[in-house]
Amino acid sequence: MSKTLLKVTGLKKSFSIPAGMFEKKKLLKAVHDVSFMIPEGKTFSLVGESGCGKSTTGRLISRLIEPGEGEIWLEGEEISQKKEAQLKGMRKKVQMIFQDPYASLNPRMKVRDIVAEPLTIHTKLSRAERYKQVSEILEVVGLSDYHANRYAHEFSGGQRQRIGIARALIMKPKLIIADEPVSALDVSIQAQILNLLKELQAEFDLTYLFISHDLSVVEHISDHIGVMYLGTIVESGPKEVIFSNPQHPYTKALLSSIPIPDPKLRRERIILQGDLPSPVNPPAGCRFHTRCPVALDICKGTEPPVKQGETAGHFVSCHLVE
Repeated sequence: MSKTLLKVTGLKKSFSIPAGMFEKKKLLKAVHDVSFMIPEGKTFSLVGESGCGKSTTGRLISRLIEPGEGEIWLEGEEISQKKEAQLKGMRKKVQMIFQDPYASLNPRMKVRDIVAEPLTIHTKLSRAERYKQVSEILEVVGLSDYHANRYAHEFSGGQRQRIGIARALIMKPKLIIADEPVSALDVSIQAQILNLLKELQAEFDLTYLFISHDLSVVEHISDHIGVMYLGTIVESGPKEVIFSNPQHPYTKALLSSIPIPDPKLRRERIILQGDLPSPVNPPAGCRFHTRCPVALDICKGTEPPVKQGETAGHFVSCHLVE
């Protein structure tokens, strides 16, 4: 079995919401008791509706946001309680690819300096040595050295995302957190970027935390999947198990929404009623019970325990699962 690179246990995060003069202070419970692990060289994907806490989880793991509760273990080292001054070594191992390639690149800097910036911060290489590494990594992601002297606005969306990938790779990280890296791109470009990520993973032995709301994208790139709803993981397991034998009603509803490319085939669509509840005031008991088509009375008042599925590594948080 592969060595565990990342282990997250009981991760929680709430944000204070500004209150009016006569209102009580409110807390937005963005992430609630999230736990999972990622073996070296594998891809774990977080999927769910917008606002379910996927991106916040990624930012907590990268320590762009301070965790509230829980533990984050990276290569056997607990990093959730480290101060900013102690995190410099961890920053080399964990890099992010952001969702919007138009907003994540500095418009005032040339590509060469954008990609070289991590080297400037973390190494003592000379400018010539840094630029040499930049030229090499640009070639790896499908760009050329002559692109390095241009600005971000001169590139297409797919090229900009390749620049973002090059910036993430330049420090030779262990873990890359990809926060919806293809959602802002055309479908044909999405396929190119996904194939590039898989090739880079094989070449550099990378481990991915992949965040997406698109299940067809997740099926293409994942080894394991965690399905999030309102800040918590309701089902997780190997990709094959999640797609072939989902157990949680929310997972079943998500999978039923995937279009089938054959017009002769039909899939029973599960339509969820109502809107996603507010994370400021989440429902008691099972957080999904207000929209669940098969909810029981126990779901309304008792939070479901995490149960082991029939397959190793498959976990479900639902009262209906034996």
